[in-house]
Amino acid sequence: MNGKTTKTALTGVCLALFFGLTLAACAPKGAGIAAPVSGGGGGAKEDGAGQPVARPSFSKYSDIPMPGDAGIDVGKTLVFGAGENWIGRLVLNGSSGAFDMFDFFKQKMPEFGWREITSVRSATSVLTYSRQSRIATIQIQGKSLGGSVSTIIVSPRRQGATPAGVPPGPEPPNLGINRSP
Repeated sequence: MNGKTTKTALTGVCLALFFGLTLAACAPKGAGIAAPVSGGGGGAKEDGAGQPVARPSFSKYSDIPMPGDAGIDVGKTLVFGAGENWIGRLVLNGSSGAFDMFDFFKQKMPEFGWREITSVRSATSVLTYSRQSRIATIQIQGKSLGGSVSTIIVSPRRQGATPAGVPPGPEPPNLGINRSP
C-alpha cells in the first residue's frame, strides 16, 4: 500500500469510529435492555408444578406480584409514583411462556388484594383487576423465540364508576340511534 491509500483508509476508520461513538452517546440509557428486578439468586424460579413463583416485589411496585424470571424493560416502562399509589405502564420480559404467565397473574393478583373483573386467555391474553381506587390491566404476549412480554397498566378508577358486581344504572337515553337488530 502506498501512503495515500493508507491515509485514506485511516481517515475512513476514524470517521466511522467518530460517528459510531456519537450515535451511541445519543441513545437513551438502557434502551432495549431489560433491567433485572432485584431479588438475587439469578435464573428462573419455579414451584414444583413448573409455574413461576412470586418473589418479593420490586420495592416501587409492592402491590403487584413479580414473577421470579422476569426483568423490567426500562425502555418501555413509564411509571409515576411508587408503593401502592403508582400508575402507568410496567413492561416485564420473562422466560416463562405466555400461558404460564397468565396462570401466575391469575393466581397471584388476588393474593396482593386485587379483585378480578375479567380475563381472556388467547394469543394475546388480557386480565383486568380492581383494587381500591385503581384498575390494573395485564396484557400478555408470547415471544417468537420463547418467553413472554407482560404489560401491566395501572390507572386510577374513574370517580363515581360502578364497582364490579353492582348492577348497571338505567339505559342511556336514545339519541335517535336505532339499537334494534
